[in-house]
Amino acid sequence: MVRPLSRGRFRTAGGRIGVSDNRPRTPLDDLDERIKAARERGGGPDRRDRLGERERSSLGLAFRIGAELVSALLVGMGLGWLVDWWLGTFPWVMVFGFFLGAAAGILNVYRAVAGLGYAVGYGTADRRDDGRSE
Repeated sequence: MVRPLSRGRFRTAGGRIGVSDNRPRTPLDDLDERIKAARERGGGPDRRDRLGERERSSLGLAFRIGAELVSALLVGMGLGWLVDWWLGTFPWVMVFGFFLGAAAGILNVYRAVAGLGYAVGYGTADRRDDGRSE
């Protein structure tokens, strides 16, 4: 004979206490089942489905280009300002740092758009124009 105790525990006829797998259902269990059912039947549009792979990669490239330009300019101007402060030549080294940062940013944008910088030597064999292999 099995007598139930509390919360899934029971006492067998031999007097031992065991644990049952039949625990009472909670509202979270019901919610989990409803979420799983909605996912299976495709309940609602998902943003990842609306944006195609090409659009997502283009948006990522656009953010990367913007971040590379701004960060190169800030680093160039920041280093120029520090050197100006140290030497007392304000604003000449900072202006030079601005142009140096702008050039570095444009070079980084070119590398990002051309797909360079992902392999050793800034390119792979299939991207070279001269047909040489690595």
